[in-house]
Amino acid sequence: MPSAPPRRPGGPVAPAAVALAFWVTMAGTTVPTPLYPLYQRAFGFTTFTVTVVFAVYALGVVVGLLTLGRLSDRIGRRPVVLAALLLAAAAATLFELADSLPWLLAARVLSGFGAALVTGAATAALLDLAPPERRLRAQTVALAANMGGLAGGTLLAGALAEWADAPLRLPWTVTLVLTGAALLGLLAVPETVPTEVRRAGRSGPRTGSTLRFRAPHVPPAVRPAFLRAALAGGAGFAVTGVLTAVSGLFLATVLGLHNHALTGLVVALAFLSTAVGQLLVRVLPPARALPLACAGLVLATALVAGALLSGTLPPLLLGACVNGLATGTAIGTGLGTVNAGVEPHRRGEAVSAFFAVLFTMLSVPVIGVGVLVRATGLRTAGVTFSAVVAVLALAVAAGLVRRPRRGAAPEPTAPVAAAAQLAAGPAAAPAAPAGKA
Repeated sequence: MPSAPPRRPGGPVAPAAVALAFWVTMAGTTVPTPLYPLYQRAFGFTTFTVTVVFAVYALGVVVGLLTLGRLSDRIGRRPVVLAALLLAAAAATLFELADSLPWLLAARVLSGFGAALVTGAATAALLDLAPPERRLRAQTVALAANMGGLAGGTLLAGALAEWADAPLRLPWTVTLVLTGAALLGLLAVPETVPTEVRRAGRSGPRTGSTLRFRAPHVPPAVRPAFLRAALAGGAGFAVTGVLTAVSGLFLATVLGLHNHALTGLVVALAFLSTAVGQLLVRVLPPARALPLACAGLVLATALVAGALLSGTLPPLLLGACVNGLATGTAIGTGLGTVNAGVEPHRRGEAVSAFFAVLFTMLSVPVIGVGVLVRATGLRTAGVTFSAVVAVLALAVAAGLVRRPRRGAAPEPTAPVAAAAQLAAGPAAAPAAPAGKA
């Protein structure tokens, strides 16, 4: 009689609790998206200020990635996920109490740190908790929690702001309730990093370097492919960032649509499509993935520019979807490059560097668009930005023609598995046993 398969640590509740914590933390980062026009009116600041408020979130993520990226492998998954939830709760509290711009800036920085912590720690925990035959499923759950949280936060806030009272308070009250539920759920999650590893991380000679800033490093052999994927993915992130920061302004001033739920929908479509794009990498031929991503970015920017020039909604919705698909494909390709071409003891560094590039390109262009909006108006700024992104995508595509990609193809499961390295130490590999994601 065949023996029963070994039970997962924590049972089926533990992965669900980790996924909820991941979802809630990421959702909190996009709750402000449909509320920006309301904050503008309430606090009397400009569109440029809105872009700065958005950009400081990305700055918090970059700093968190470069200083805290390996923390969960040193001290354990649970304390890092717990810290991310507490940061999310603190950010939501600041938003709920906010009565001026400094409150919003502080809340966005805390959100960025929380996102940087939870992305790697929760993904690694889900992989740790899954038996080997279900690791692909665990990676898909991590992707769904990540992008589903980003989409869910903006949808939730948009609906509450549009159809409920206290639009600048109620979304944060709901966020705090969900965060409390996620904190309770952590009680059912066992620690998967071995005790001896955590003890060494707390008291060993590496402790002093745990929170130290580490400059990004990518091995020379994969830098060309890494850079092309990072630039393509970063271009898509830039478009998503602009959609997140100024969609409400565009809908209100260009289309005359003062609907917060619609603003949430536009951004949610971009994030959900990004998740689909990352899944597409599993079935696309490796040599075609990045060229298709570049083509998608050009099409997406043309659709966004067309929406701005024509003052119509359908091209904007379609552009958000196409941009998300292209961005997800580029991100998946980049992570696959890291997984296939970087030695295991350097993968954590390389993945952190990849995401640092992405989030830098998420923030800087958004501020540039804010400057252009103030100088030239929304339409001109949006069309100019779309043209710049299209040129960047075409430049990446031209580089692919001149220097075809060589080397091993990325593993089908690489995109999400490699994301676990944000929390893993230098010696960790995406498919390592439990305790070493």
